[in-house]
Amino acid sequence: MQTLRTDCLVIGGGLAGSAYALRAAKLGLKVELLSLAGPLAANSDWAQGGIIYDTTPDSESLARDIFEASDRSANPEAIQHLVREGPAAVKEMLLDELHVGFDRDAAGTLDFTREGGHAERRIIHAKDATGHAILAAAVQRVDATPGISRRSGWVAIDLLTLSHNSDDLVDRYQPLTCFGAYVLDTQTGETVALVAKKTILATGGLGQIFLHTTNQPGSVGHGVAMAYRVGARLIDLEYVQFHPTVFAKKNAPRFLVTEALRGEGAVLRNARGEAFMDAIDARGSLAPRDVVARTITQELATSGESCVFLDLSAMKPAFIRERFPTIHERCLEHGVDITRAPIPVVPAAHFACGGVHTDLQGRTSVRHLNAIGETGCTGLHGANRLASTSLLECLVSAKFTALADAAEIAAGASFRLPNPREWASPTREADPVLIRQDMLQIQHTMWNYAGVVRSPKRLTRARRILLELREEIQSFYRGCRLTRELVELRNAIQSALLIVHAASLNPRSCGCHFVVEEP
Repeated sequence: MQTLRTDCLVIGGGLAGSAYALRAAKLGLKVELLSLAGPLAANSDWAQGGIIYDTTPDSESLARDIFEASDRSANPEAIQHLVREGPAAVKEMLLDELHVGFDRDAAGTLDFTREGGHAERRIIHAKDATGHAILAAAVQRVDATPGISRRSGWVAIDLLTLSHNSDDLVDRYQPLTCFGAYVLDTQTGETVALVAKKTILATGGLGQIFLHTTNQPGSVGHGVAMAYRVGARLIDLEYVQFHPTVFAKKNAPRFLVTEALRGEGAVLRNARGEAFMDAIDARGSLAPRDVVARTITQELATSGESCVFLDLSAMKPAFIRERFPTIHERCLEHGVDITRAPIPVVPAAHFACGGVHTDLQGRTSVRHLNAIGETGCTGLHGANRLASTSLLECLVSAKFTALADAAEIAAGASFRLPNPREWASPTREADPVLIRQDMLQIQHTMWNYAGVVRSPKRLTRARRILLELREEIQSFYRGCRLTRELVELRNAIQSALLIVHAASLNPRSCGCHFVVEEP
């Protein structure tokens, strides 16, 4: 088994991981950056709406909106940290360093839009492909930065801890400490031990454990599952946000339909043409995501219809084509001209508000293990995330985690970095049909019993199905040669069980976690 050593091991190549790598390298640290597939294969790349850039004197307005969107359950300290540090993080990295091509008016002034739950227009954007514009610029800079080694197609298998993986038995008496990870090079099939002073979980979300999602392939909660297996504290896992508007035409792929459409005047209507959100919330179609997703779900259950519609008739066709070219083109590919017809939409799993518990410097309950971006949870989102906070959270959490890590390493902190135990893997090939079937069973179970609306009986059934399936998967996993698909299946079943367990322990409806009484 090959062993590599570095200062910082970053697991995940989206915006959070890339921003951390850039900050750490600039501070003189050596970084290994792992990504499941290509450099742009991250949820950050699919983010459409924009990123908050609030430089107004009334920062309390944004803090209020984040807190209200969270169903008044978010961590006030985390909110204040984001509101206070967010503008500088955006300016330093996106505007001054990466020169991201955000939309501007003829005078060169940044164009601001508004999304659901926001009282003001405070979101900057690059058409309707903001995440791609940001991540593409970050990726280019990462690959040009000395001190950063990108490992595309490398999949983290398990975290290394002194308690479990050191070749020195005495290390088991040390406090719970991470010193890297076992990693699978999917191109060669070789398992590599990557030993690091600091290990950073930036694996993104877990939407792919649900049948319908806006997330990239492979987003199954890798970081949450790995952290759980070594004993890290997890929090708020029941709060999985479902985006209200995902394209939903029969025989067409699901894809995100940005909330910025509603920010510019689009209205949700049912099959009868009624603006049904107006009777539910004073903000109408611009209510927070949990409210809109739940209302759509109930509307469809009552009507028996397969979708609701996003009506863009208040916007001029030329404006739609100019402001939302990506959505316009993708819908047109599937027979919907959004300059003339409404968009058929349904909710889909979108964002994990909970995750691996951290402080504001990304530190978890395991020494030298950090979590940032969607993988970590400071309590910023509480029970429901406000639109366009996710990319900002990536930048802020990456910045302060990198600064804290660099300061600790520069101060001469002691790091125990032993030789890890050898990894032994069977040679029998896994049956791909069984892997696909098991993943589908997880996705159907989570969608039907732990989705937008939950009940004690549904969660009990989900737990029973998933526990039995986990036994099958664990037996399967132990007997086969590792592949990316097998690692994803193992982490998917663990993430699903953790969400169902957290949901079962919380009988109170709050934000994304909506519990109905049994009939």
